[in-house]
Order: sequence, then C-alpha cells, then structure tokens
Amino acid sequence: MLQAPSPHLPRSPGHLAVCALLSLLTAAAAQAQVDSSAAATAVAAAAPAAASSAAQLDTVIVSGQGRTQQLQSVPIALQVIGAEQIRNLAASNLGDISRHIPGLELDANQATQPRMALRGIGSSDFGIGTDSPVGIYVDGVYTGKTGGALTNFNDVKRIEVLKGPQGTLFGRNSAGGAISIVSNEPTQQREAQGLLRLGSDGLRHVEALLNQPMGENLALRASVVSQHSDGFLTDAGSGQRAGGEDAWGLKLGLRWQASEDTHALLSYEHEKLDQRARPAIGLVKEPADGGPLPYPADPTKFLDPHHAPLFNDVVGDAEKRDFDALTLRIEHSLAWADFTSTTAYRKFNTLNRQDNDGTRNPNAFLSTTNLEGNKSWQQEFRLSGKQGSVDWLAGLSFYQERATQSALIDASSTSLDALTANAIGMPLFSTIGGLAQLAGVPGVDLLGLPWQEAMHNQGRYRAGALYGDAIWHLTTKTNLTAGLRLTRDQKRFSWHNPLRSAAGLDAQLDGLDAAGLFPALVAAGALSQAEADGLQAASRNNMLVATSGATAAPLTIQRSWTDLSPRLVLDHKLDGGPMIYASLTRGYQAGGFNTLQVNSVFEPEHVSNAELGLKGQSNSLGLSYSAALFHYRFDNLQTMDLVPASTAGGLPAYQVTISDQQASGLDVDLQWQATQALRLGLGAELINQTYRRGRSSDGQDLSGQAVGTPRLSASVGANYLWAAFGGQASSGLQFAYSSAQRCNPESYVQGQCFEAAAWRVGGPRQRWDLRLGWDSQARAKAGDGGWGLALIVNNLLNEQPVHKIWFEAAPLGSAYATLARPRSLALELHASY
Repeated sequence: MLQAPSPHLPRSPGHLAVCALLSLLTAAAAQAQVDSSAAATAVAAAAPAAASSAAQLDTVIVSGQGRTQQLQSVPIALQVIGAEQIRNLAASNLGDISRHIPGLELDANQATQPRMALRGIGSSDFGIGTDSPVGIYVDGVYTGKTGGALTNFNDVKRIEVLKGPQGTLFGRNSAGGAISIVSNEPTQQREAQGLLRLGSDGLRHVEALLNQPMGENLALRASVVSQHSDGFLTDAGSGQRAGGEDAWGLKLGLRWQASEDTHALLSYEHEKLDQRARPAIGLVKEPADGGPLPYPADPTKFLDPHHAPLFNDVVGDAEKRDFDALTLRIEHSLAWADFTSTTAYRKFNTLNRQDNDGTRNPNAFLSTTNLEGNKSWQQEFRLSGKQGSVDWLAGLSFYQERATQSALIDASSTSLDALTANAIGMPLFSTIGGLAQLAGVPGVDLLGLPWQEAMHNQGRYRAGALYGDAIWHLTTKTNLTAGLRLTRDQKRFSWHNPLRSAAGLDAQLDGLDAAGLFPALVAAGALSQAEADGLQAASRNNMLVATSGATAAPLTIQRSWTDLSPRLVLDHKLDGGPMIYASLTRGYQAGGFNTLQVNSVFEPEHVSNAELGLKGQSNSLGLSYSAALFHYRFDNLQTMDLVPASTAGGLPAYQVTISDQQASGLDVDLQWQATQALRLGLGAELINQTYRRGRSSDGQDLSGQAVGTPRLSASVGANYLWAAFGGQASSGLQFAYSSAQRCNPESYVQGQCFEAAAWRVGGPRQRWDLRLGWDSQARAKAGDGGWGLALIVNNLLNEQPVHKIWFEAAPLGSAYATLARPRSLALELHASY
C-alpha cells in the first residue's frame, strides 16, 4: 500500500505536493476497494472487466515501424500520448505536453521558432540552413524544424514519441528521435463533437468536429480549433497584455473507398497564428534620467523577472504564421503486398518581430524580425508484405524544399551611440554631431534615427532515399530485424548581407559631406585623415550582423552528401510474456549552413546508439511496462550559440559550435489499471550526457563535462472514476519533474544557468495539472453521445521557472529573461453526438 512520507522530512512545496499525490492515490485505492461494484457499473464502458479486481489495459496500436503493431511488440523505446490525455491536460500543442514526456525538452515560447531536444540531442539553431535532429511528422509527413513544426493540435488521435535514432524508416531528420502525430480519419459513422473552454487571462478555446458519411464509399471529416488568451503579463509602459496566444485552424479529410482493395484519403489543413511576440522581461533597472544603462551590466543586481516590470518598446511586435498543408494518401492491396503512396505539399509564411533588450530606454533599443517562407513537396512509395517467416517493408522517398529567410536587426543611432561608447569609449554620432557644432554647421541632430541591418538567405534542398526493413521470425519467440536507408542530399544555399538601411541618418550625413565637414576638420588639424576616414566609415557601414562586410550580391554555394543508415534489432519473448530486445542503430543528419555567417558550412552529423530493452504486460494485474538502457555517441553535433565578442564592448554573434557528445541512460514507462476505476502511470528518464570533445566560447576544454541535460525527468499521473449525479465523475492529477540543469562554463555564458538570492535559471522544475470532470450517463455508458463539464487547473502550484537569460543586448548594458506561464484555471463544456 502507498504510504505518506515520514513527518520528520522537510516540507518544501514540492515535497508537500508529492505527499498530496500519494495521499490521493491511497484514498482512491481504498475507495476503489470499498465501492468496487458501484464503480465497475459506472465505468464498464471505459475499461473491460478482468478476472481479478484489476482491469485489463486497452490494447495500444502504433505505427512507428511503418506497420500497424501492438505497442508492447515494438522493440523501440516508445511513449504514446492519446487523445484523452491531450484533452485532460487541456494541451493545445506539443509545448503544453512536453513536460509529461520524459526526455523531451521543448522551448515553445516562440511557436514559429521552437527549439527541442530528445534524450539530450537537439539544436538551438533557428535558421533555415539546418534541420533538427528530432523530426516531427504529421500522418507520416515531415513538417520541418522551423515555422511549420509546432502547429496546434487539431483532431489528433495519438502522438508517438520514438526515442533514439529512427533514420531507417523516418529519414535523415530523426537522428535523435521522431515525434509522430497521427490524426483521426473519416469513417462511415456519423459523428459530431463540440468543446468550449473558458479560463483565466481571457482564455477562449473552441473545438468543433463533424464526421459525415456521403454514400457507401465516401466520408467527410471536418474540424475547427481556435485558441486565444490575452496573456499573463501587462506592459508597464503601454498597458498592453503580453504572453498570450491567438490562433485558429481548419482540417478537412475526404476518404474514398474505391474498392475492397483500394482507398484514398485527401486531407487539407490550414492554420493562422497572429499574436504578440514573446515578452522580454528586462533584468536591468533603467536609470531614472533616461540615460544610457550602466555598462557592463552587473549580474548581482539583476532584477527578479517574476517581479520586474515589463517594458517592451518595439512598435508592431508580433508573431504570425499562415500554414497550409495538402496530403493525398493512396493504399492498395496487391496479391503479394500492400502498396502505399503519400504525396504531400506544405507551405507557410512566418513573421516574428520582438524586443531584444527588455527595456524602453532609447539608449538600449534593439529588436529583431525573422521573416520566413517555405514550400516543400514530398513523395513516398512504400510496399509491405509477408513472405514465409519474413515481414518486410521497402520504400522510395523524394523531398524538395524551397526556403527563404530574412533576419532583420533594428537599432537606432541613439542605441548605436551607446554601443560605440561602451566598445571604444567614444559615442560615434554624438561625437560627429559635436564636431559639426564646433565647425558651425547648423541643424545637425544625428540621434534618434532608425538603423536596420539584414541577412537574407535562400535554400534549395533536394533529398532522395531508398530504404528497406525486414523482420525475420527466427522462431515463434525470436525475431531479427534489419533495416538500411540510403540517402542522398543536395543543398544550394545563399547569403546576402546588404549595406545597412538608415535613410534619415544618411540624409544628415550627406548634408555634412556637402558642407565639407571632415575635410575642413582635417585642414584645421582637429582630426587626422585617418580619424576622419574612420568616423565616416563607421557611420556608413554595418555594425550589427556578424560578417566581414556588406555584399553587393548574394554568395551562393552547393553541397551534397550521401549516407547509409543501418538498423539491427534482436528481440525474444520470454516464458511468461515479457519481451527483451537489443538494438544497434545509426542516425544521420545532413550537413548545412549557418544563416548568420557568410560561407559557413558544416558537415553531416552522425549518432550511433546501442539499446537493451524490456517490454511486457500482465492482463491479470492490468499492468504494462517497458524499460530501455541506452548508450549513444553523437559526432559533429552543431549548435548555434550566442558567442560573446573577444574584445570588451564588442557585439556578440550567433555562431555554430561543434562538439562530440555521448550519453548513457534509462527510460522507464509503467501503466497500471489498478481497478476499473483507478489508473496510474509513471514515465521517467535517467541520463548522463557529457562532452567527448568540445570547447566553450572562451576556449575552455569541455571534454568530460556535463552537457547540461538534467539527470532525471519524470511524469506521474493518476486518474480515478466514480458514479455521481446519474453520470460518471472523474479526477486526474498529473505531476512532471526534472532535476536541475547540469551546468558547465558555457551554460552560464548562454544564460542557461544563473543563481541569484531569490531566483535562479536551470534549477529543478515541477508542474502539477489537475482535472475534475463529470460526463452524462449516456456518454459514460454508451460512448455514443452526451455532454460533460470539467474544471482544469494547469500549473497548480503556480511554478514559473525562468527559461533562460538572453544577452543579445549585453553591449548596450542590458539583459532579459523569458518566463514560464503561471497557473491557469478553465471551465470546459463538451458535447458529442
């Protein structure tokens, strides 16, 4: 029996929360024993009866190996998130459930520029020149890593998270793992559903779905989702709300059963996102007189972002996306195999304009705008069948992508004046203005004028792959799986860093040139010719983008790579049911380009993974379990970091750093249907990730040091059902935890670790999510209609960890932080027919 911890242990908030969960589980289990017959009657449709007091687990079907299989027969560390769990957590996208997927780290602060890692493997690069080693696939179609990767859930059936390299079947974009999102398909049964969720901070979430047969062989399924919230912060300067969401999406599916052996599914999806950019909370107190910020900023005086005022002064800050997807899948059963053709087209355009200094001080003004356009086309042909003792699969895939990106950096002559004062001890534009006044040139004011620099990139990518995977049934209990993927990548990429745009400033400078200011100062001996040339060049040339200088035309290069990615798995079913397996897999990530460094090319990345696993279930106990020990080596991992300048006052620059890494760890997943009314779940990952080779920004050797991934991440959940008010009541409590970031010298440079008296970055994190619901008797018993209500509390204890400290504006004396959302409450009304 579960018992509460000893009363002598210290009672921290997290500890008390754990005690509360254990107490709830104890009470629920006791209640289940006392009232098992009543609960069994109320939830007979939700969980089939077993011979004992425990209930059997439902069979979970997955398609992670390109075949329809039971979860416990797949020799892969694989976690499944079902539609019910998504609804229980009130999750609108992957970012809302990532904390409950141990081993997955997902920064979804910017929907158009997400950053993710699985088992510690990921990339912080936000440019179009690379792919993420964690691939996201929707109905088998790769979504990309930038603007189209993190769309809102719309009629999702399940999510499969496959850990470790999945290159053989999923491709080069899944060297670290794959996330497969599977949608519901049209059926021949009429269905209608609606959901309304209203909550704190102006939350309005609406879902509507209709599945309609259109004859014996045709069915249409349509769904709409809308998500809006005002935000959890208020800008102290403008009074506007910040940190909110605003997006809506439409999905249409048409399924045609052409014959007994052939069917086709045509689907279309559209999403529109239009919301304010993520809030940048300034950590430096602004001077009361509005003068320049103290330089350099003193970290011991950083404000606590939980209580600091929000001042974002970017006009028109916004995050926008228009996304469209069209997919045609045709399946045909031949006499000797099943044939599948998947044709997909994706298109999206994004804008992300945000504050990068966290102040309203004109001496620190800095903002960035990321504009991205993307069109991709994918075609895959797949054959699968069984001959004798072999289940086999073979495929051919093609991928083509056209991507554009413009990174715009906005400053002003005032903030650049502060920058040059901090960097070289001379405020550039104030100095020129002062010289003009001394020379008697009237009407000169070079401050407060806009300044913009840009980097424009274009990418043209093609990839082709031939792959095969076969499962040999050596005996009735032993299988050998072998797979191989041959991939060819061709990439064409260009950079264009034009001369800065500053029309107002140029008009003033042109006037000074017309007045002969600098020749007159040289002639009078006030300046040397070298000093005059230096002032003129500094005021006319780029300062912000890290490149050797402005270019008149794009620089274009081409590269190609070829790779073989193998997979070998041996699994054996022990007497009594459990399956053990051992696997060796190799993942591949194509080479790429750093968008912010002209002519910066890096070679492919490779990961080699060895894994020992155990899977099984006991129907009599209602228990399903899996565990996997893994060890991998990742070679040539590219990460984009903000690297500080080598000289005091210089500008930091985003640069690609390369390292070799390794990790050993354990993944565990347990699901226990303790009774027909009580279900418990536990997922956890232990990992030790270290550098084999790598250096910090200041040149320190990182070999043998921790990379940063927390040692432990875990999720624990409990769901309990009981009869109430003529229907079915339910309660669910979900707890997520991750230990502290394992800091190294580079972690502090990147703002991933920081400690102050009252707050820190990189500490342990926890989150509790609670749901209390009631469904009508018709829905509870028959599952064919009815209505229900629910109270949902996300982040129950109001934990708000600081995600990161950002230092783009460090040369201006500023730094800012991004913060997790606070506790939210919502009431939900749902109905179905």
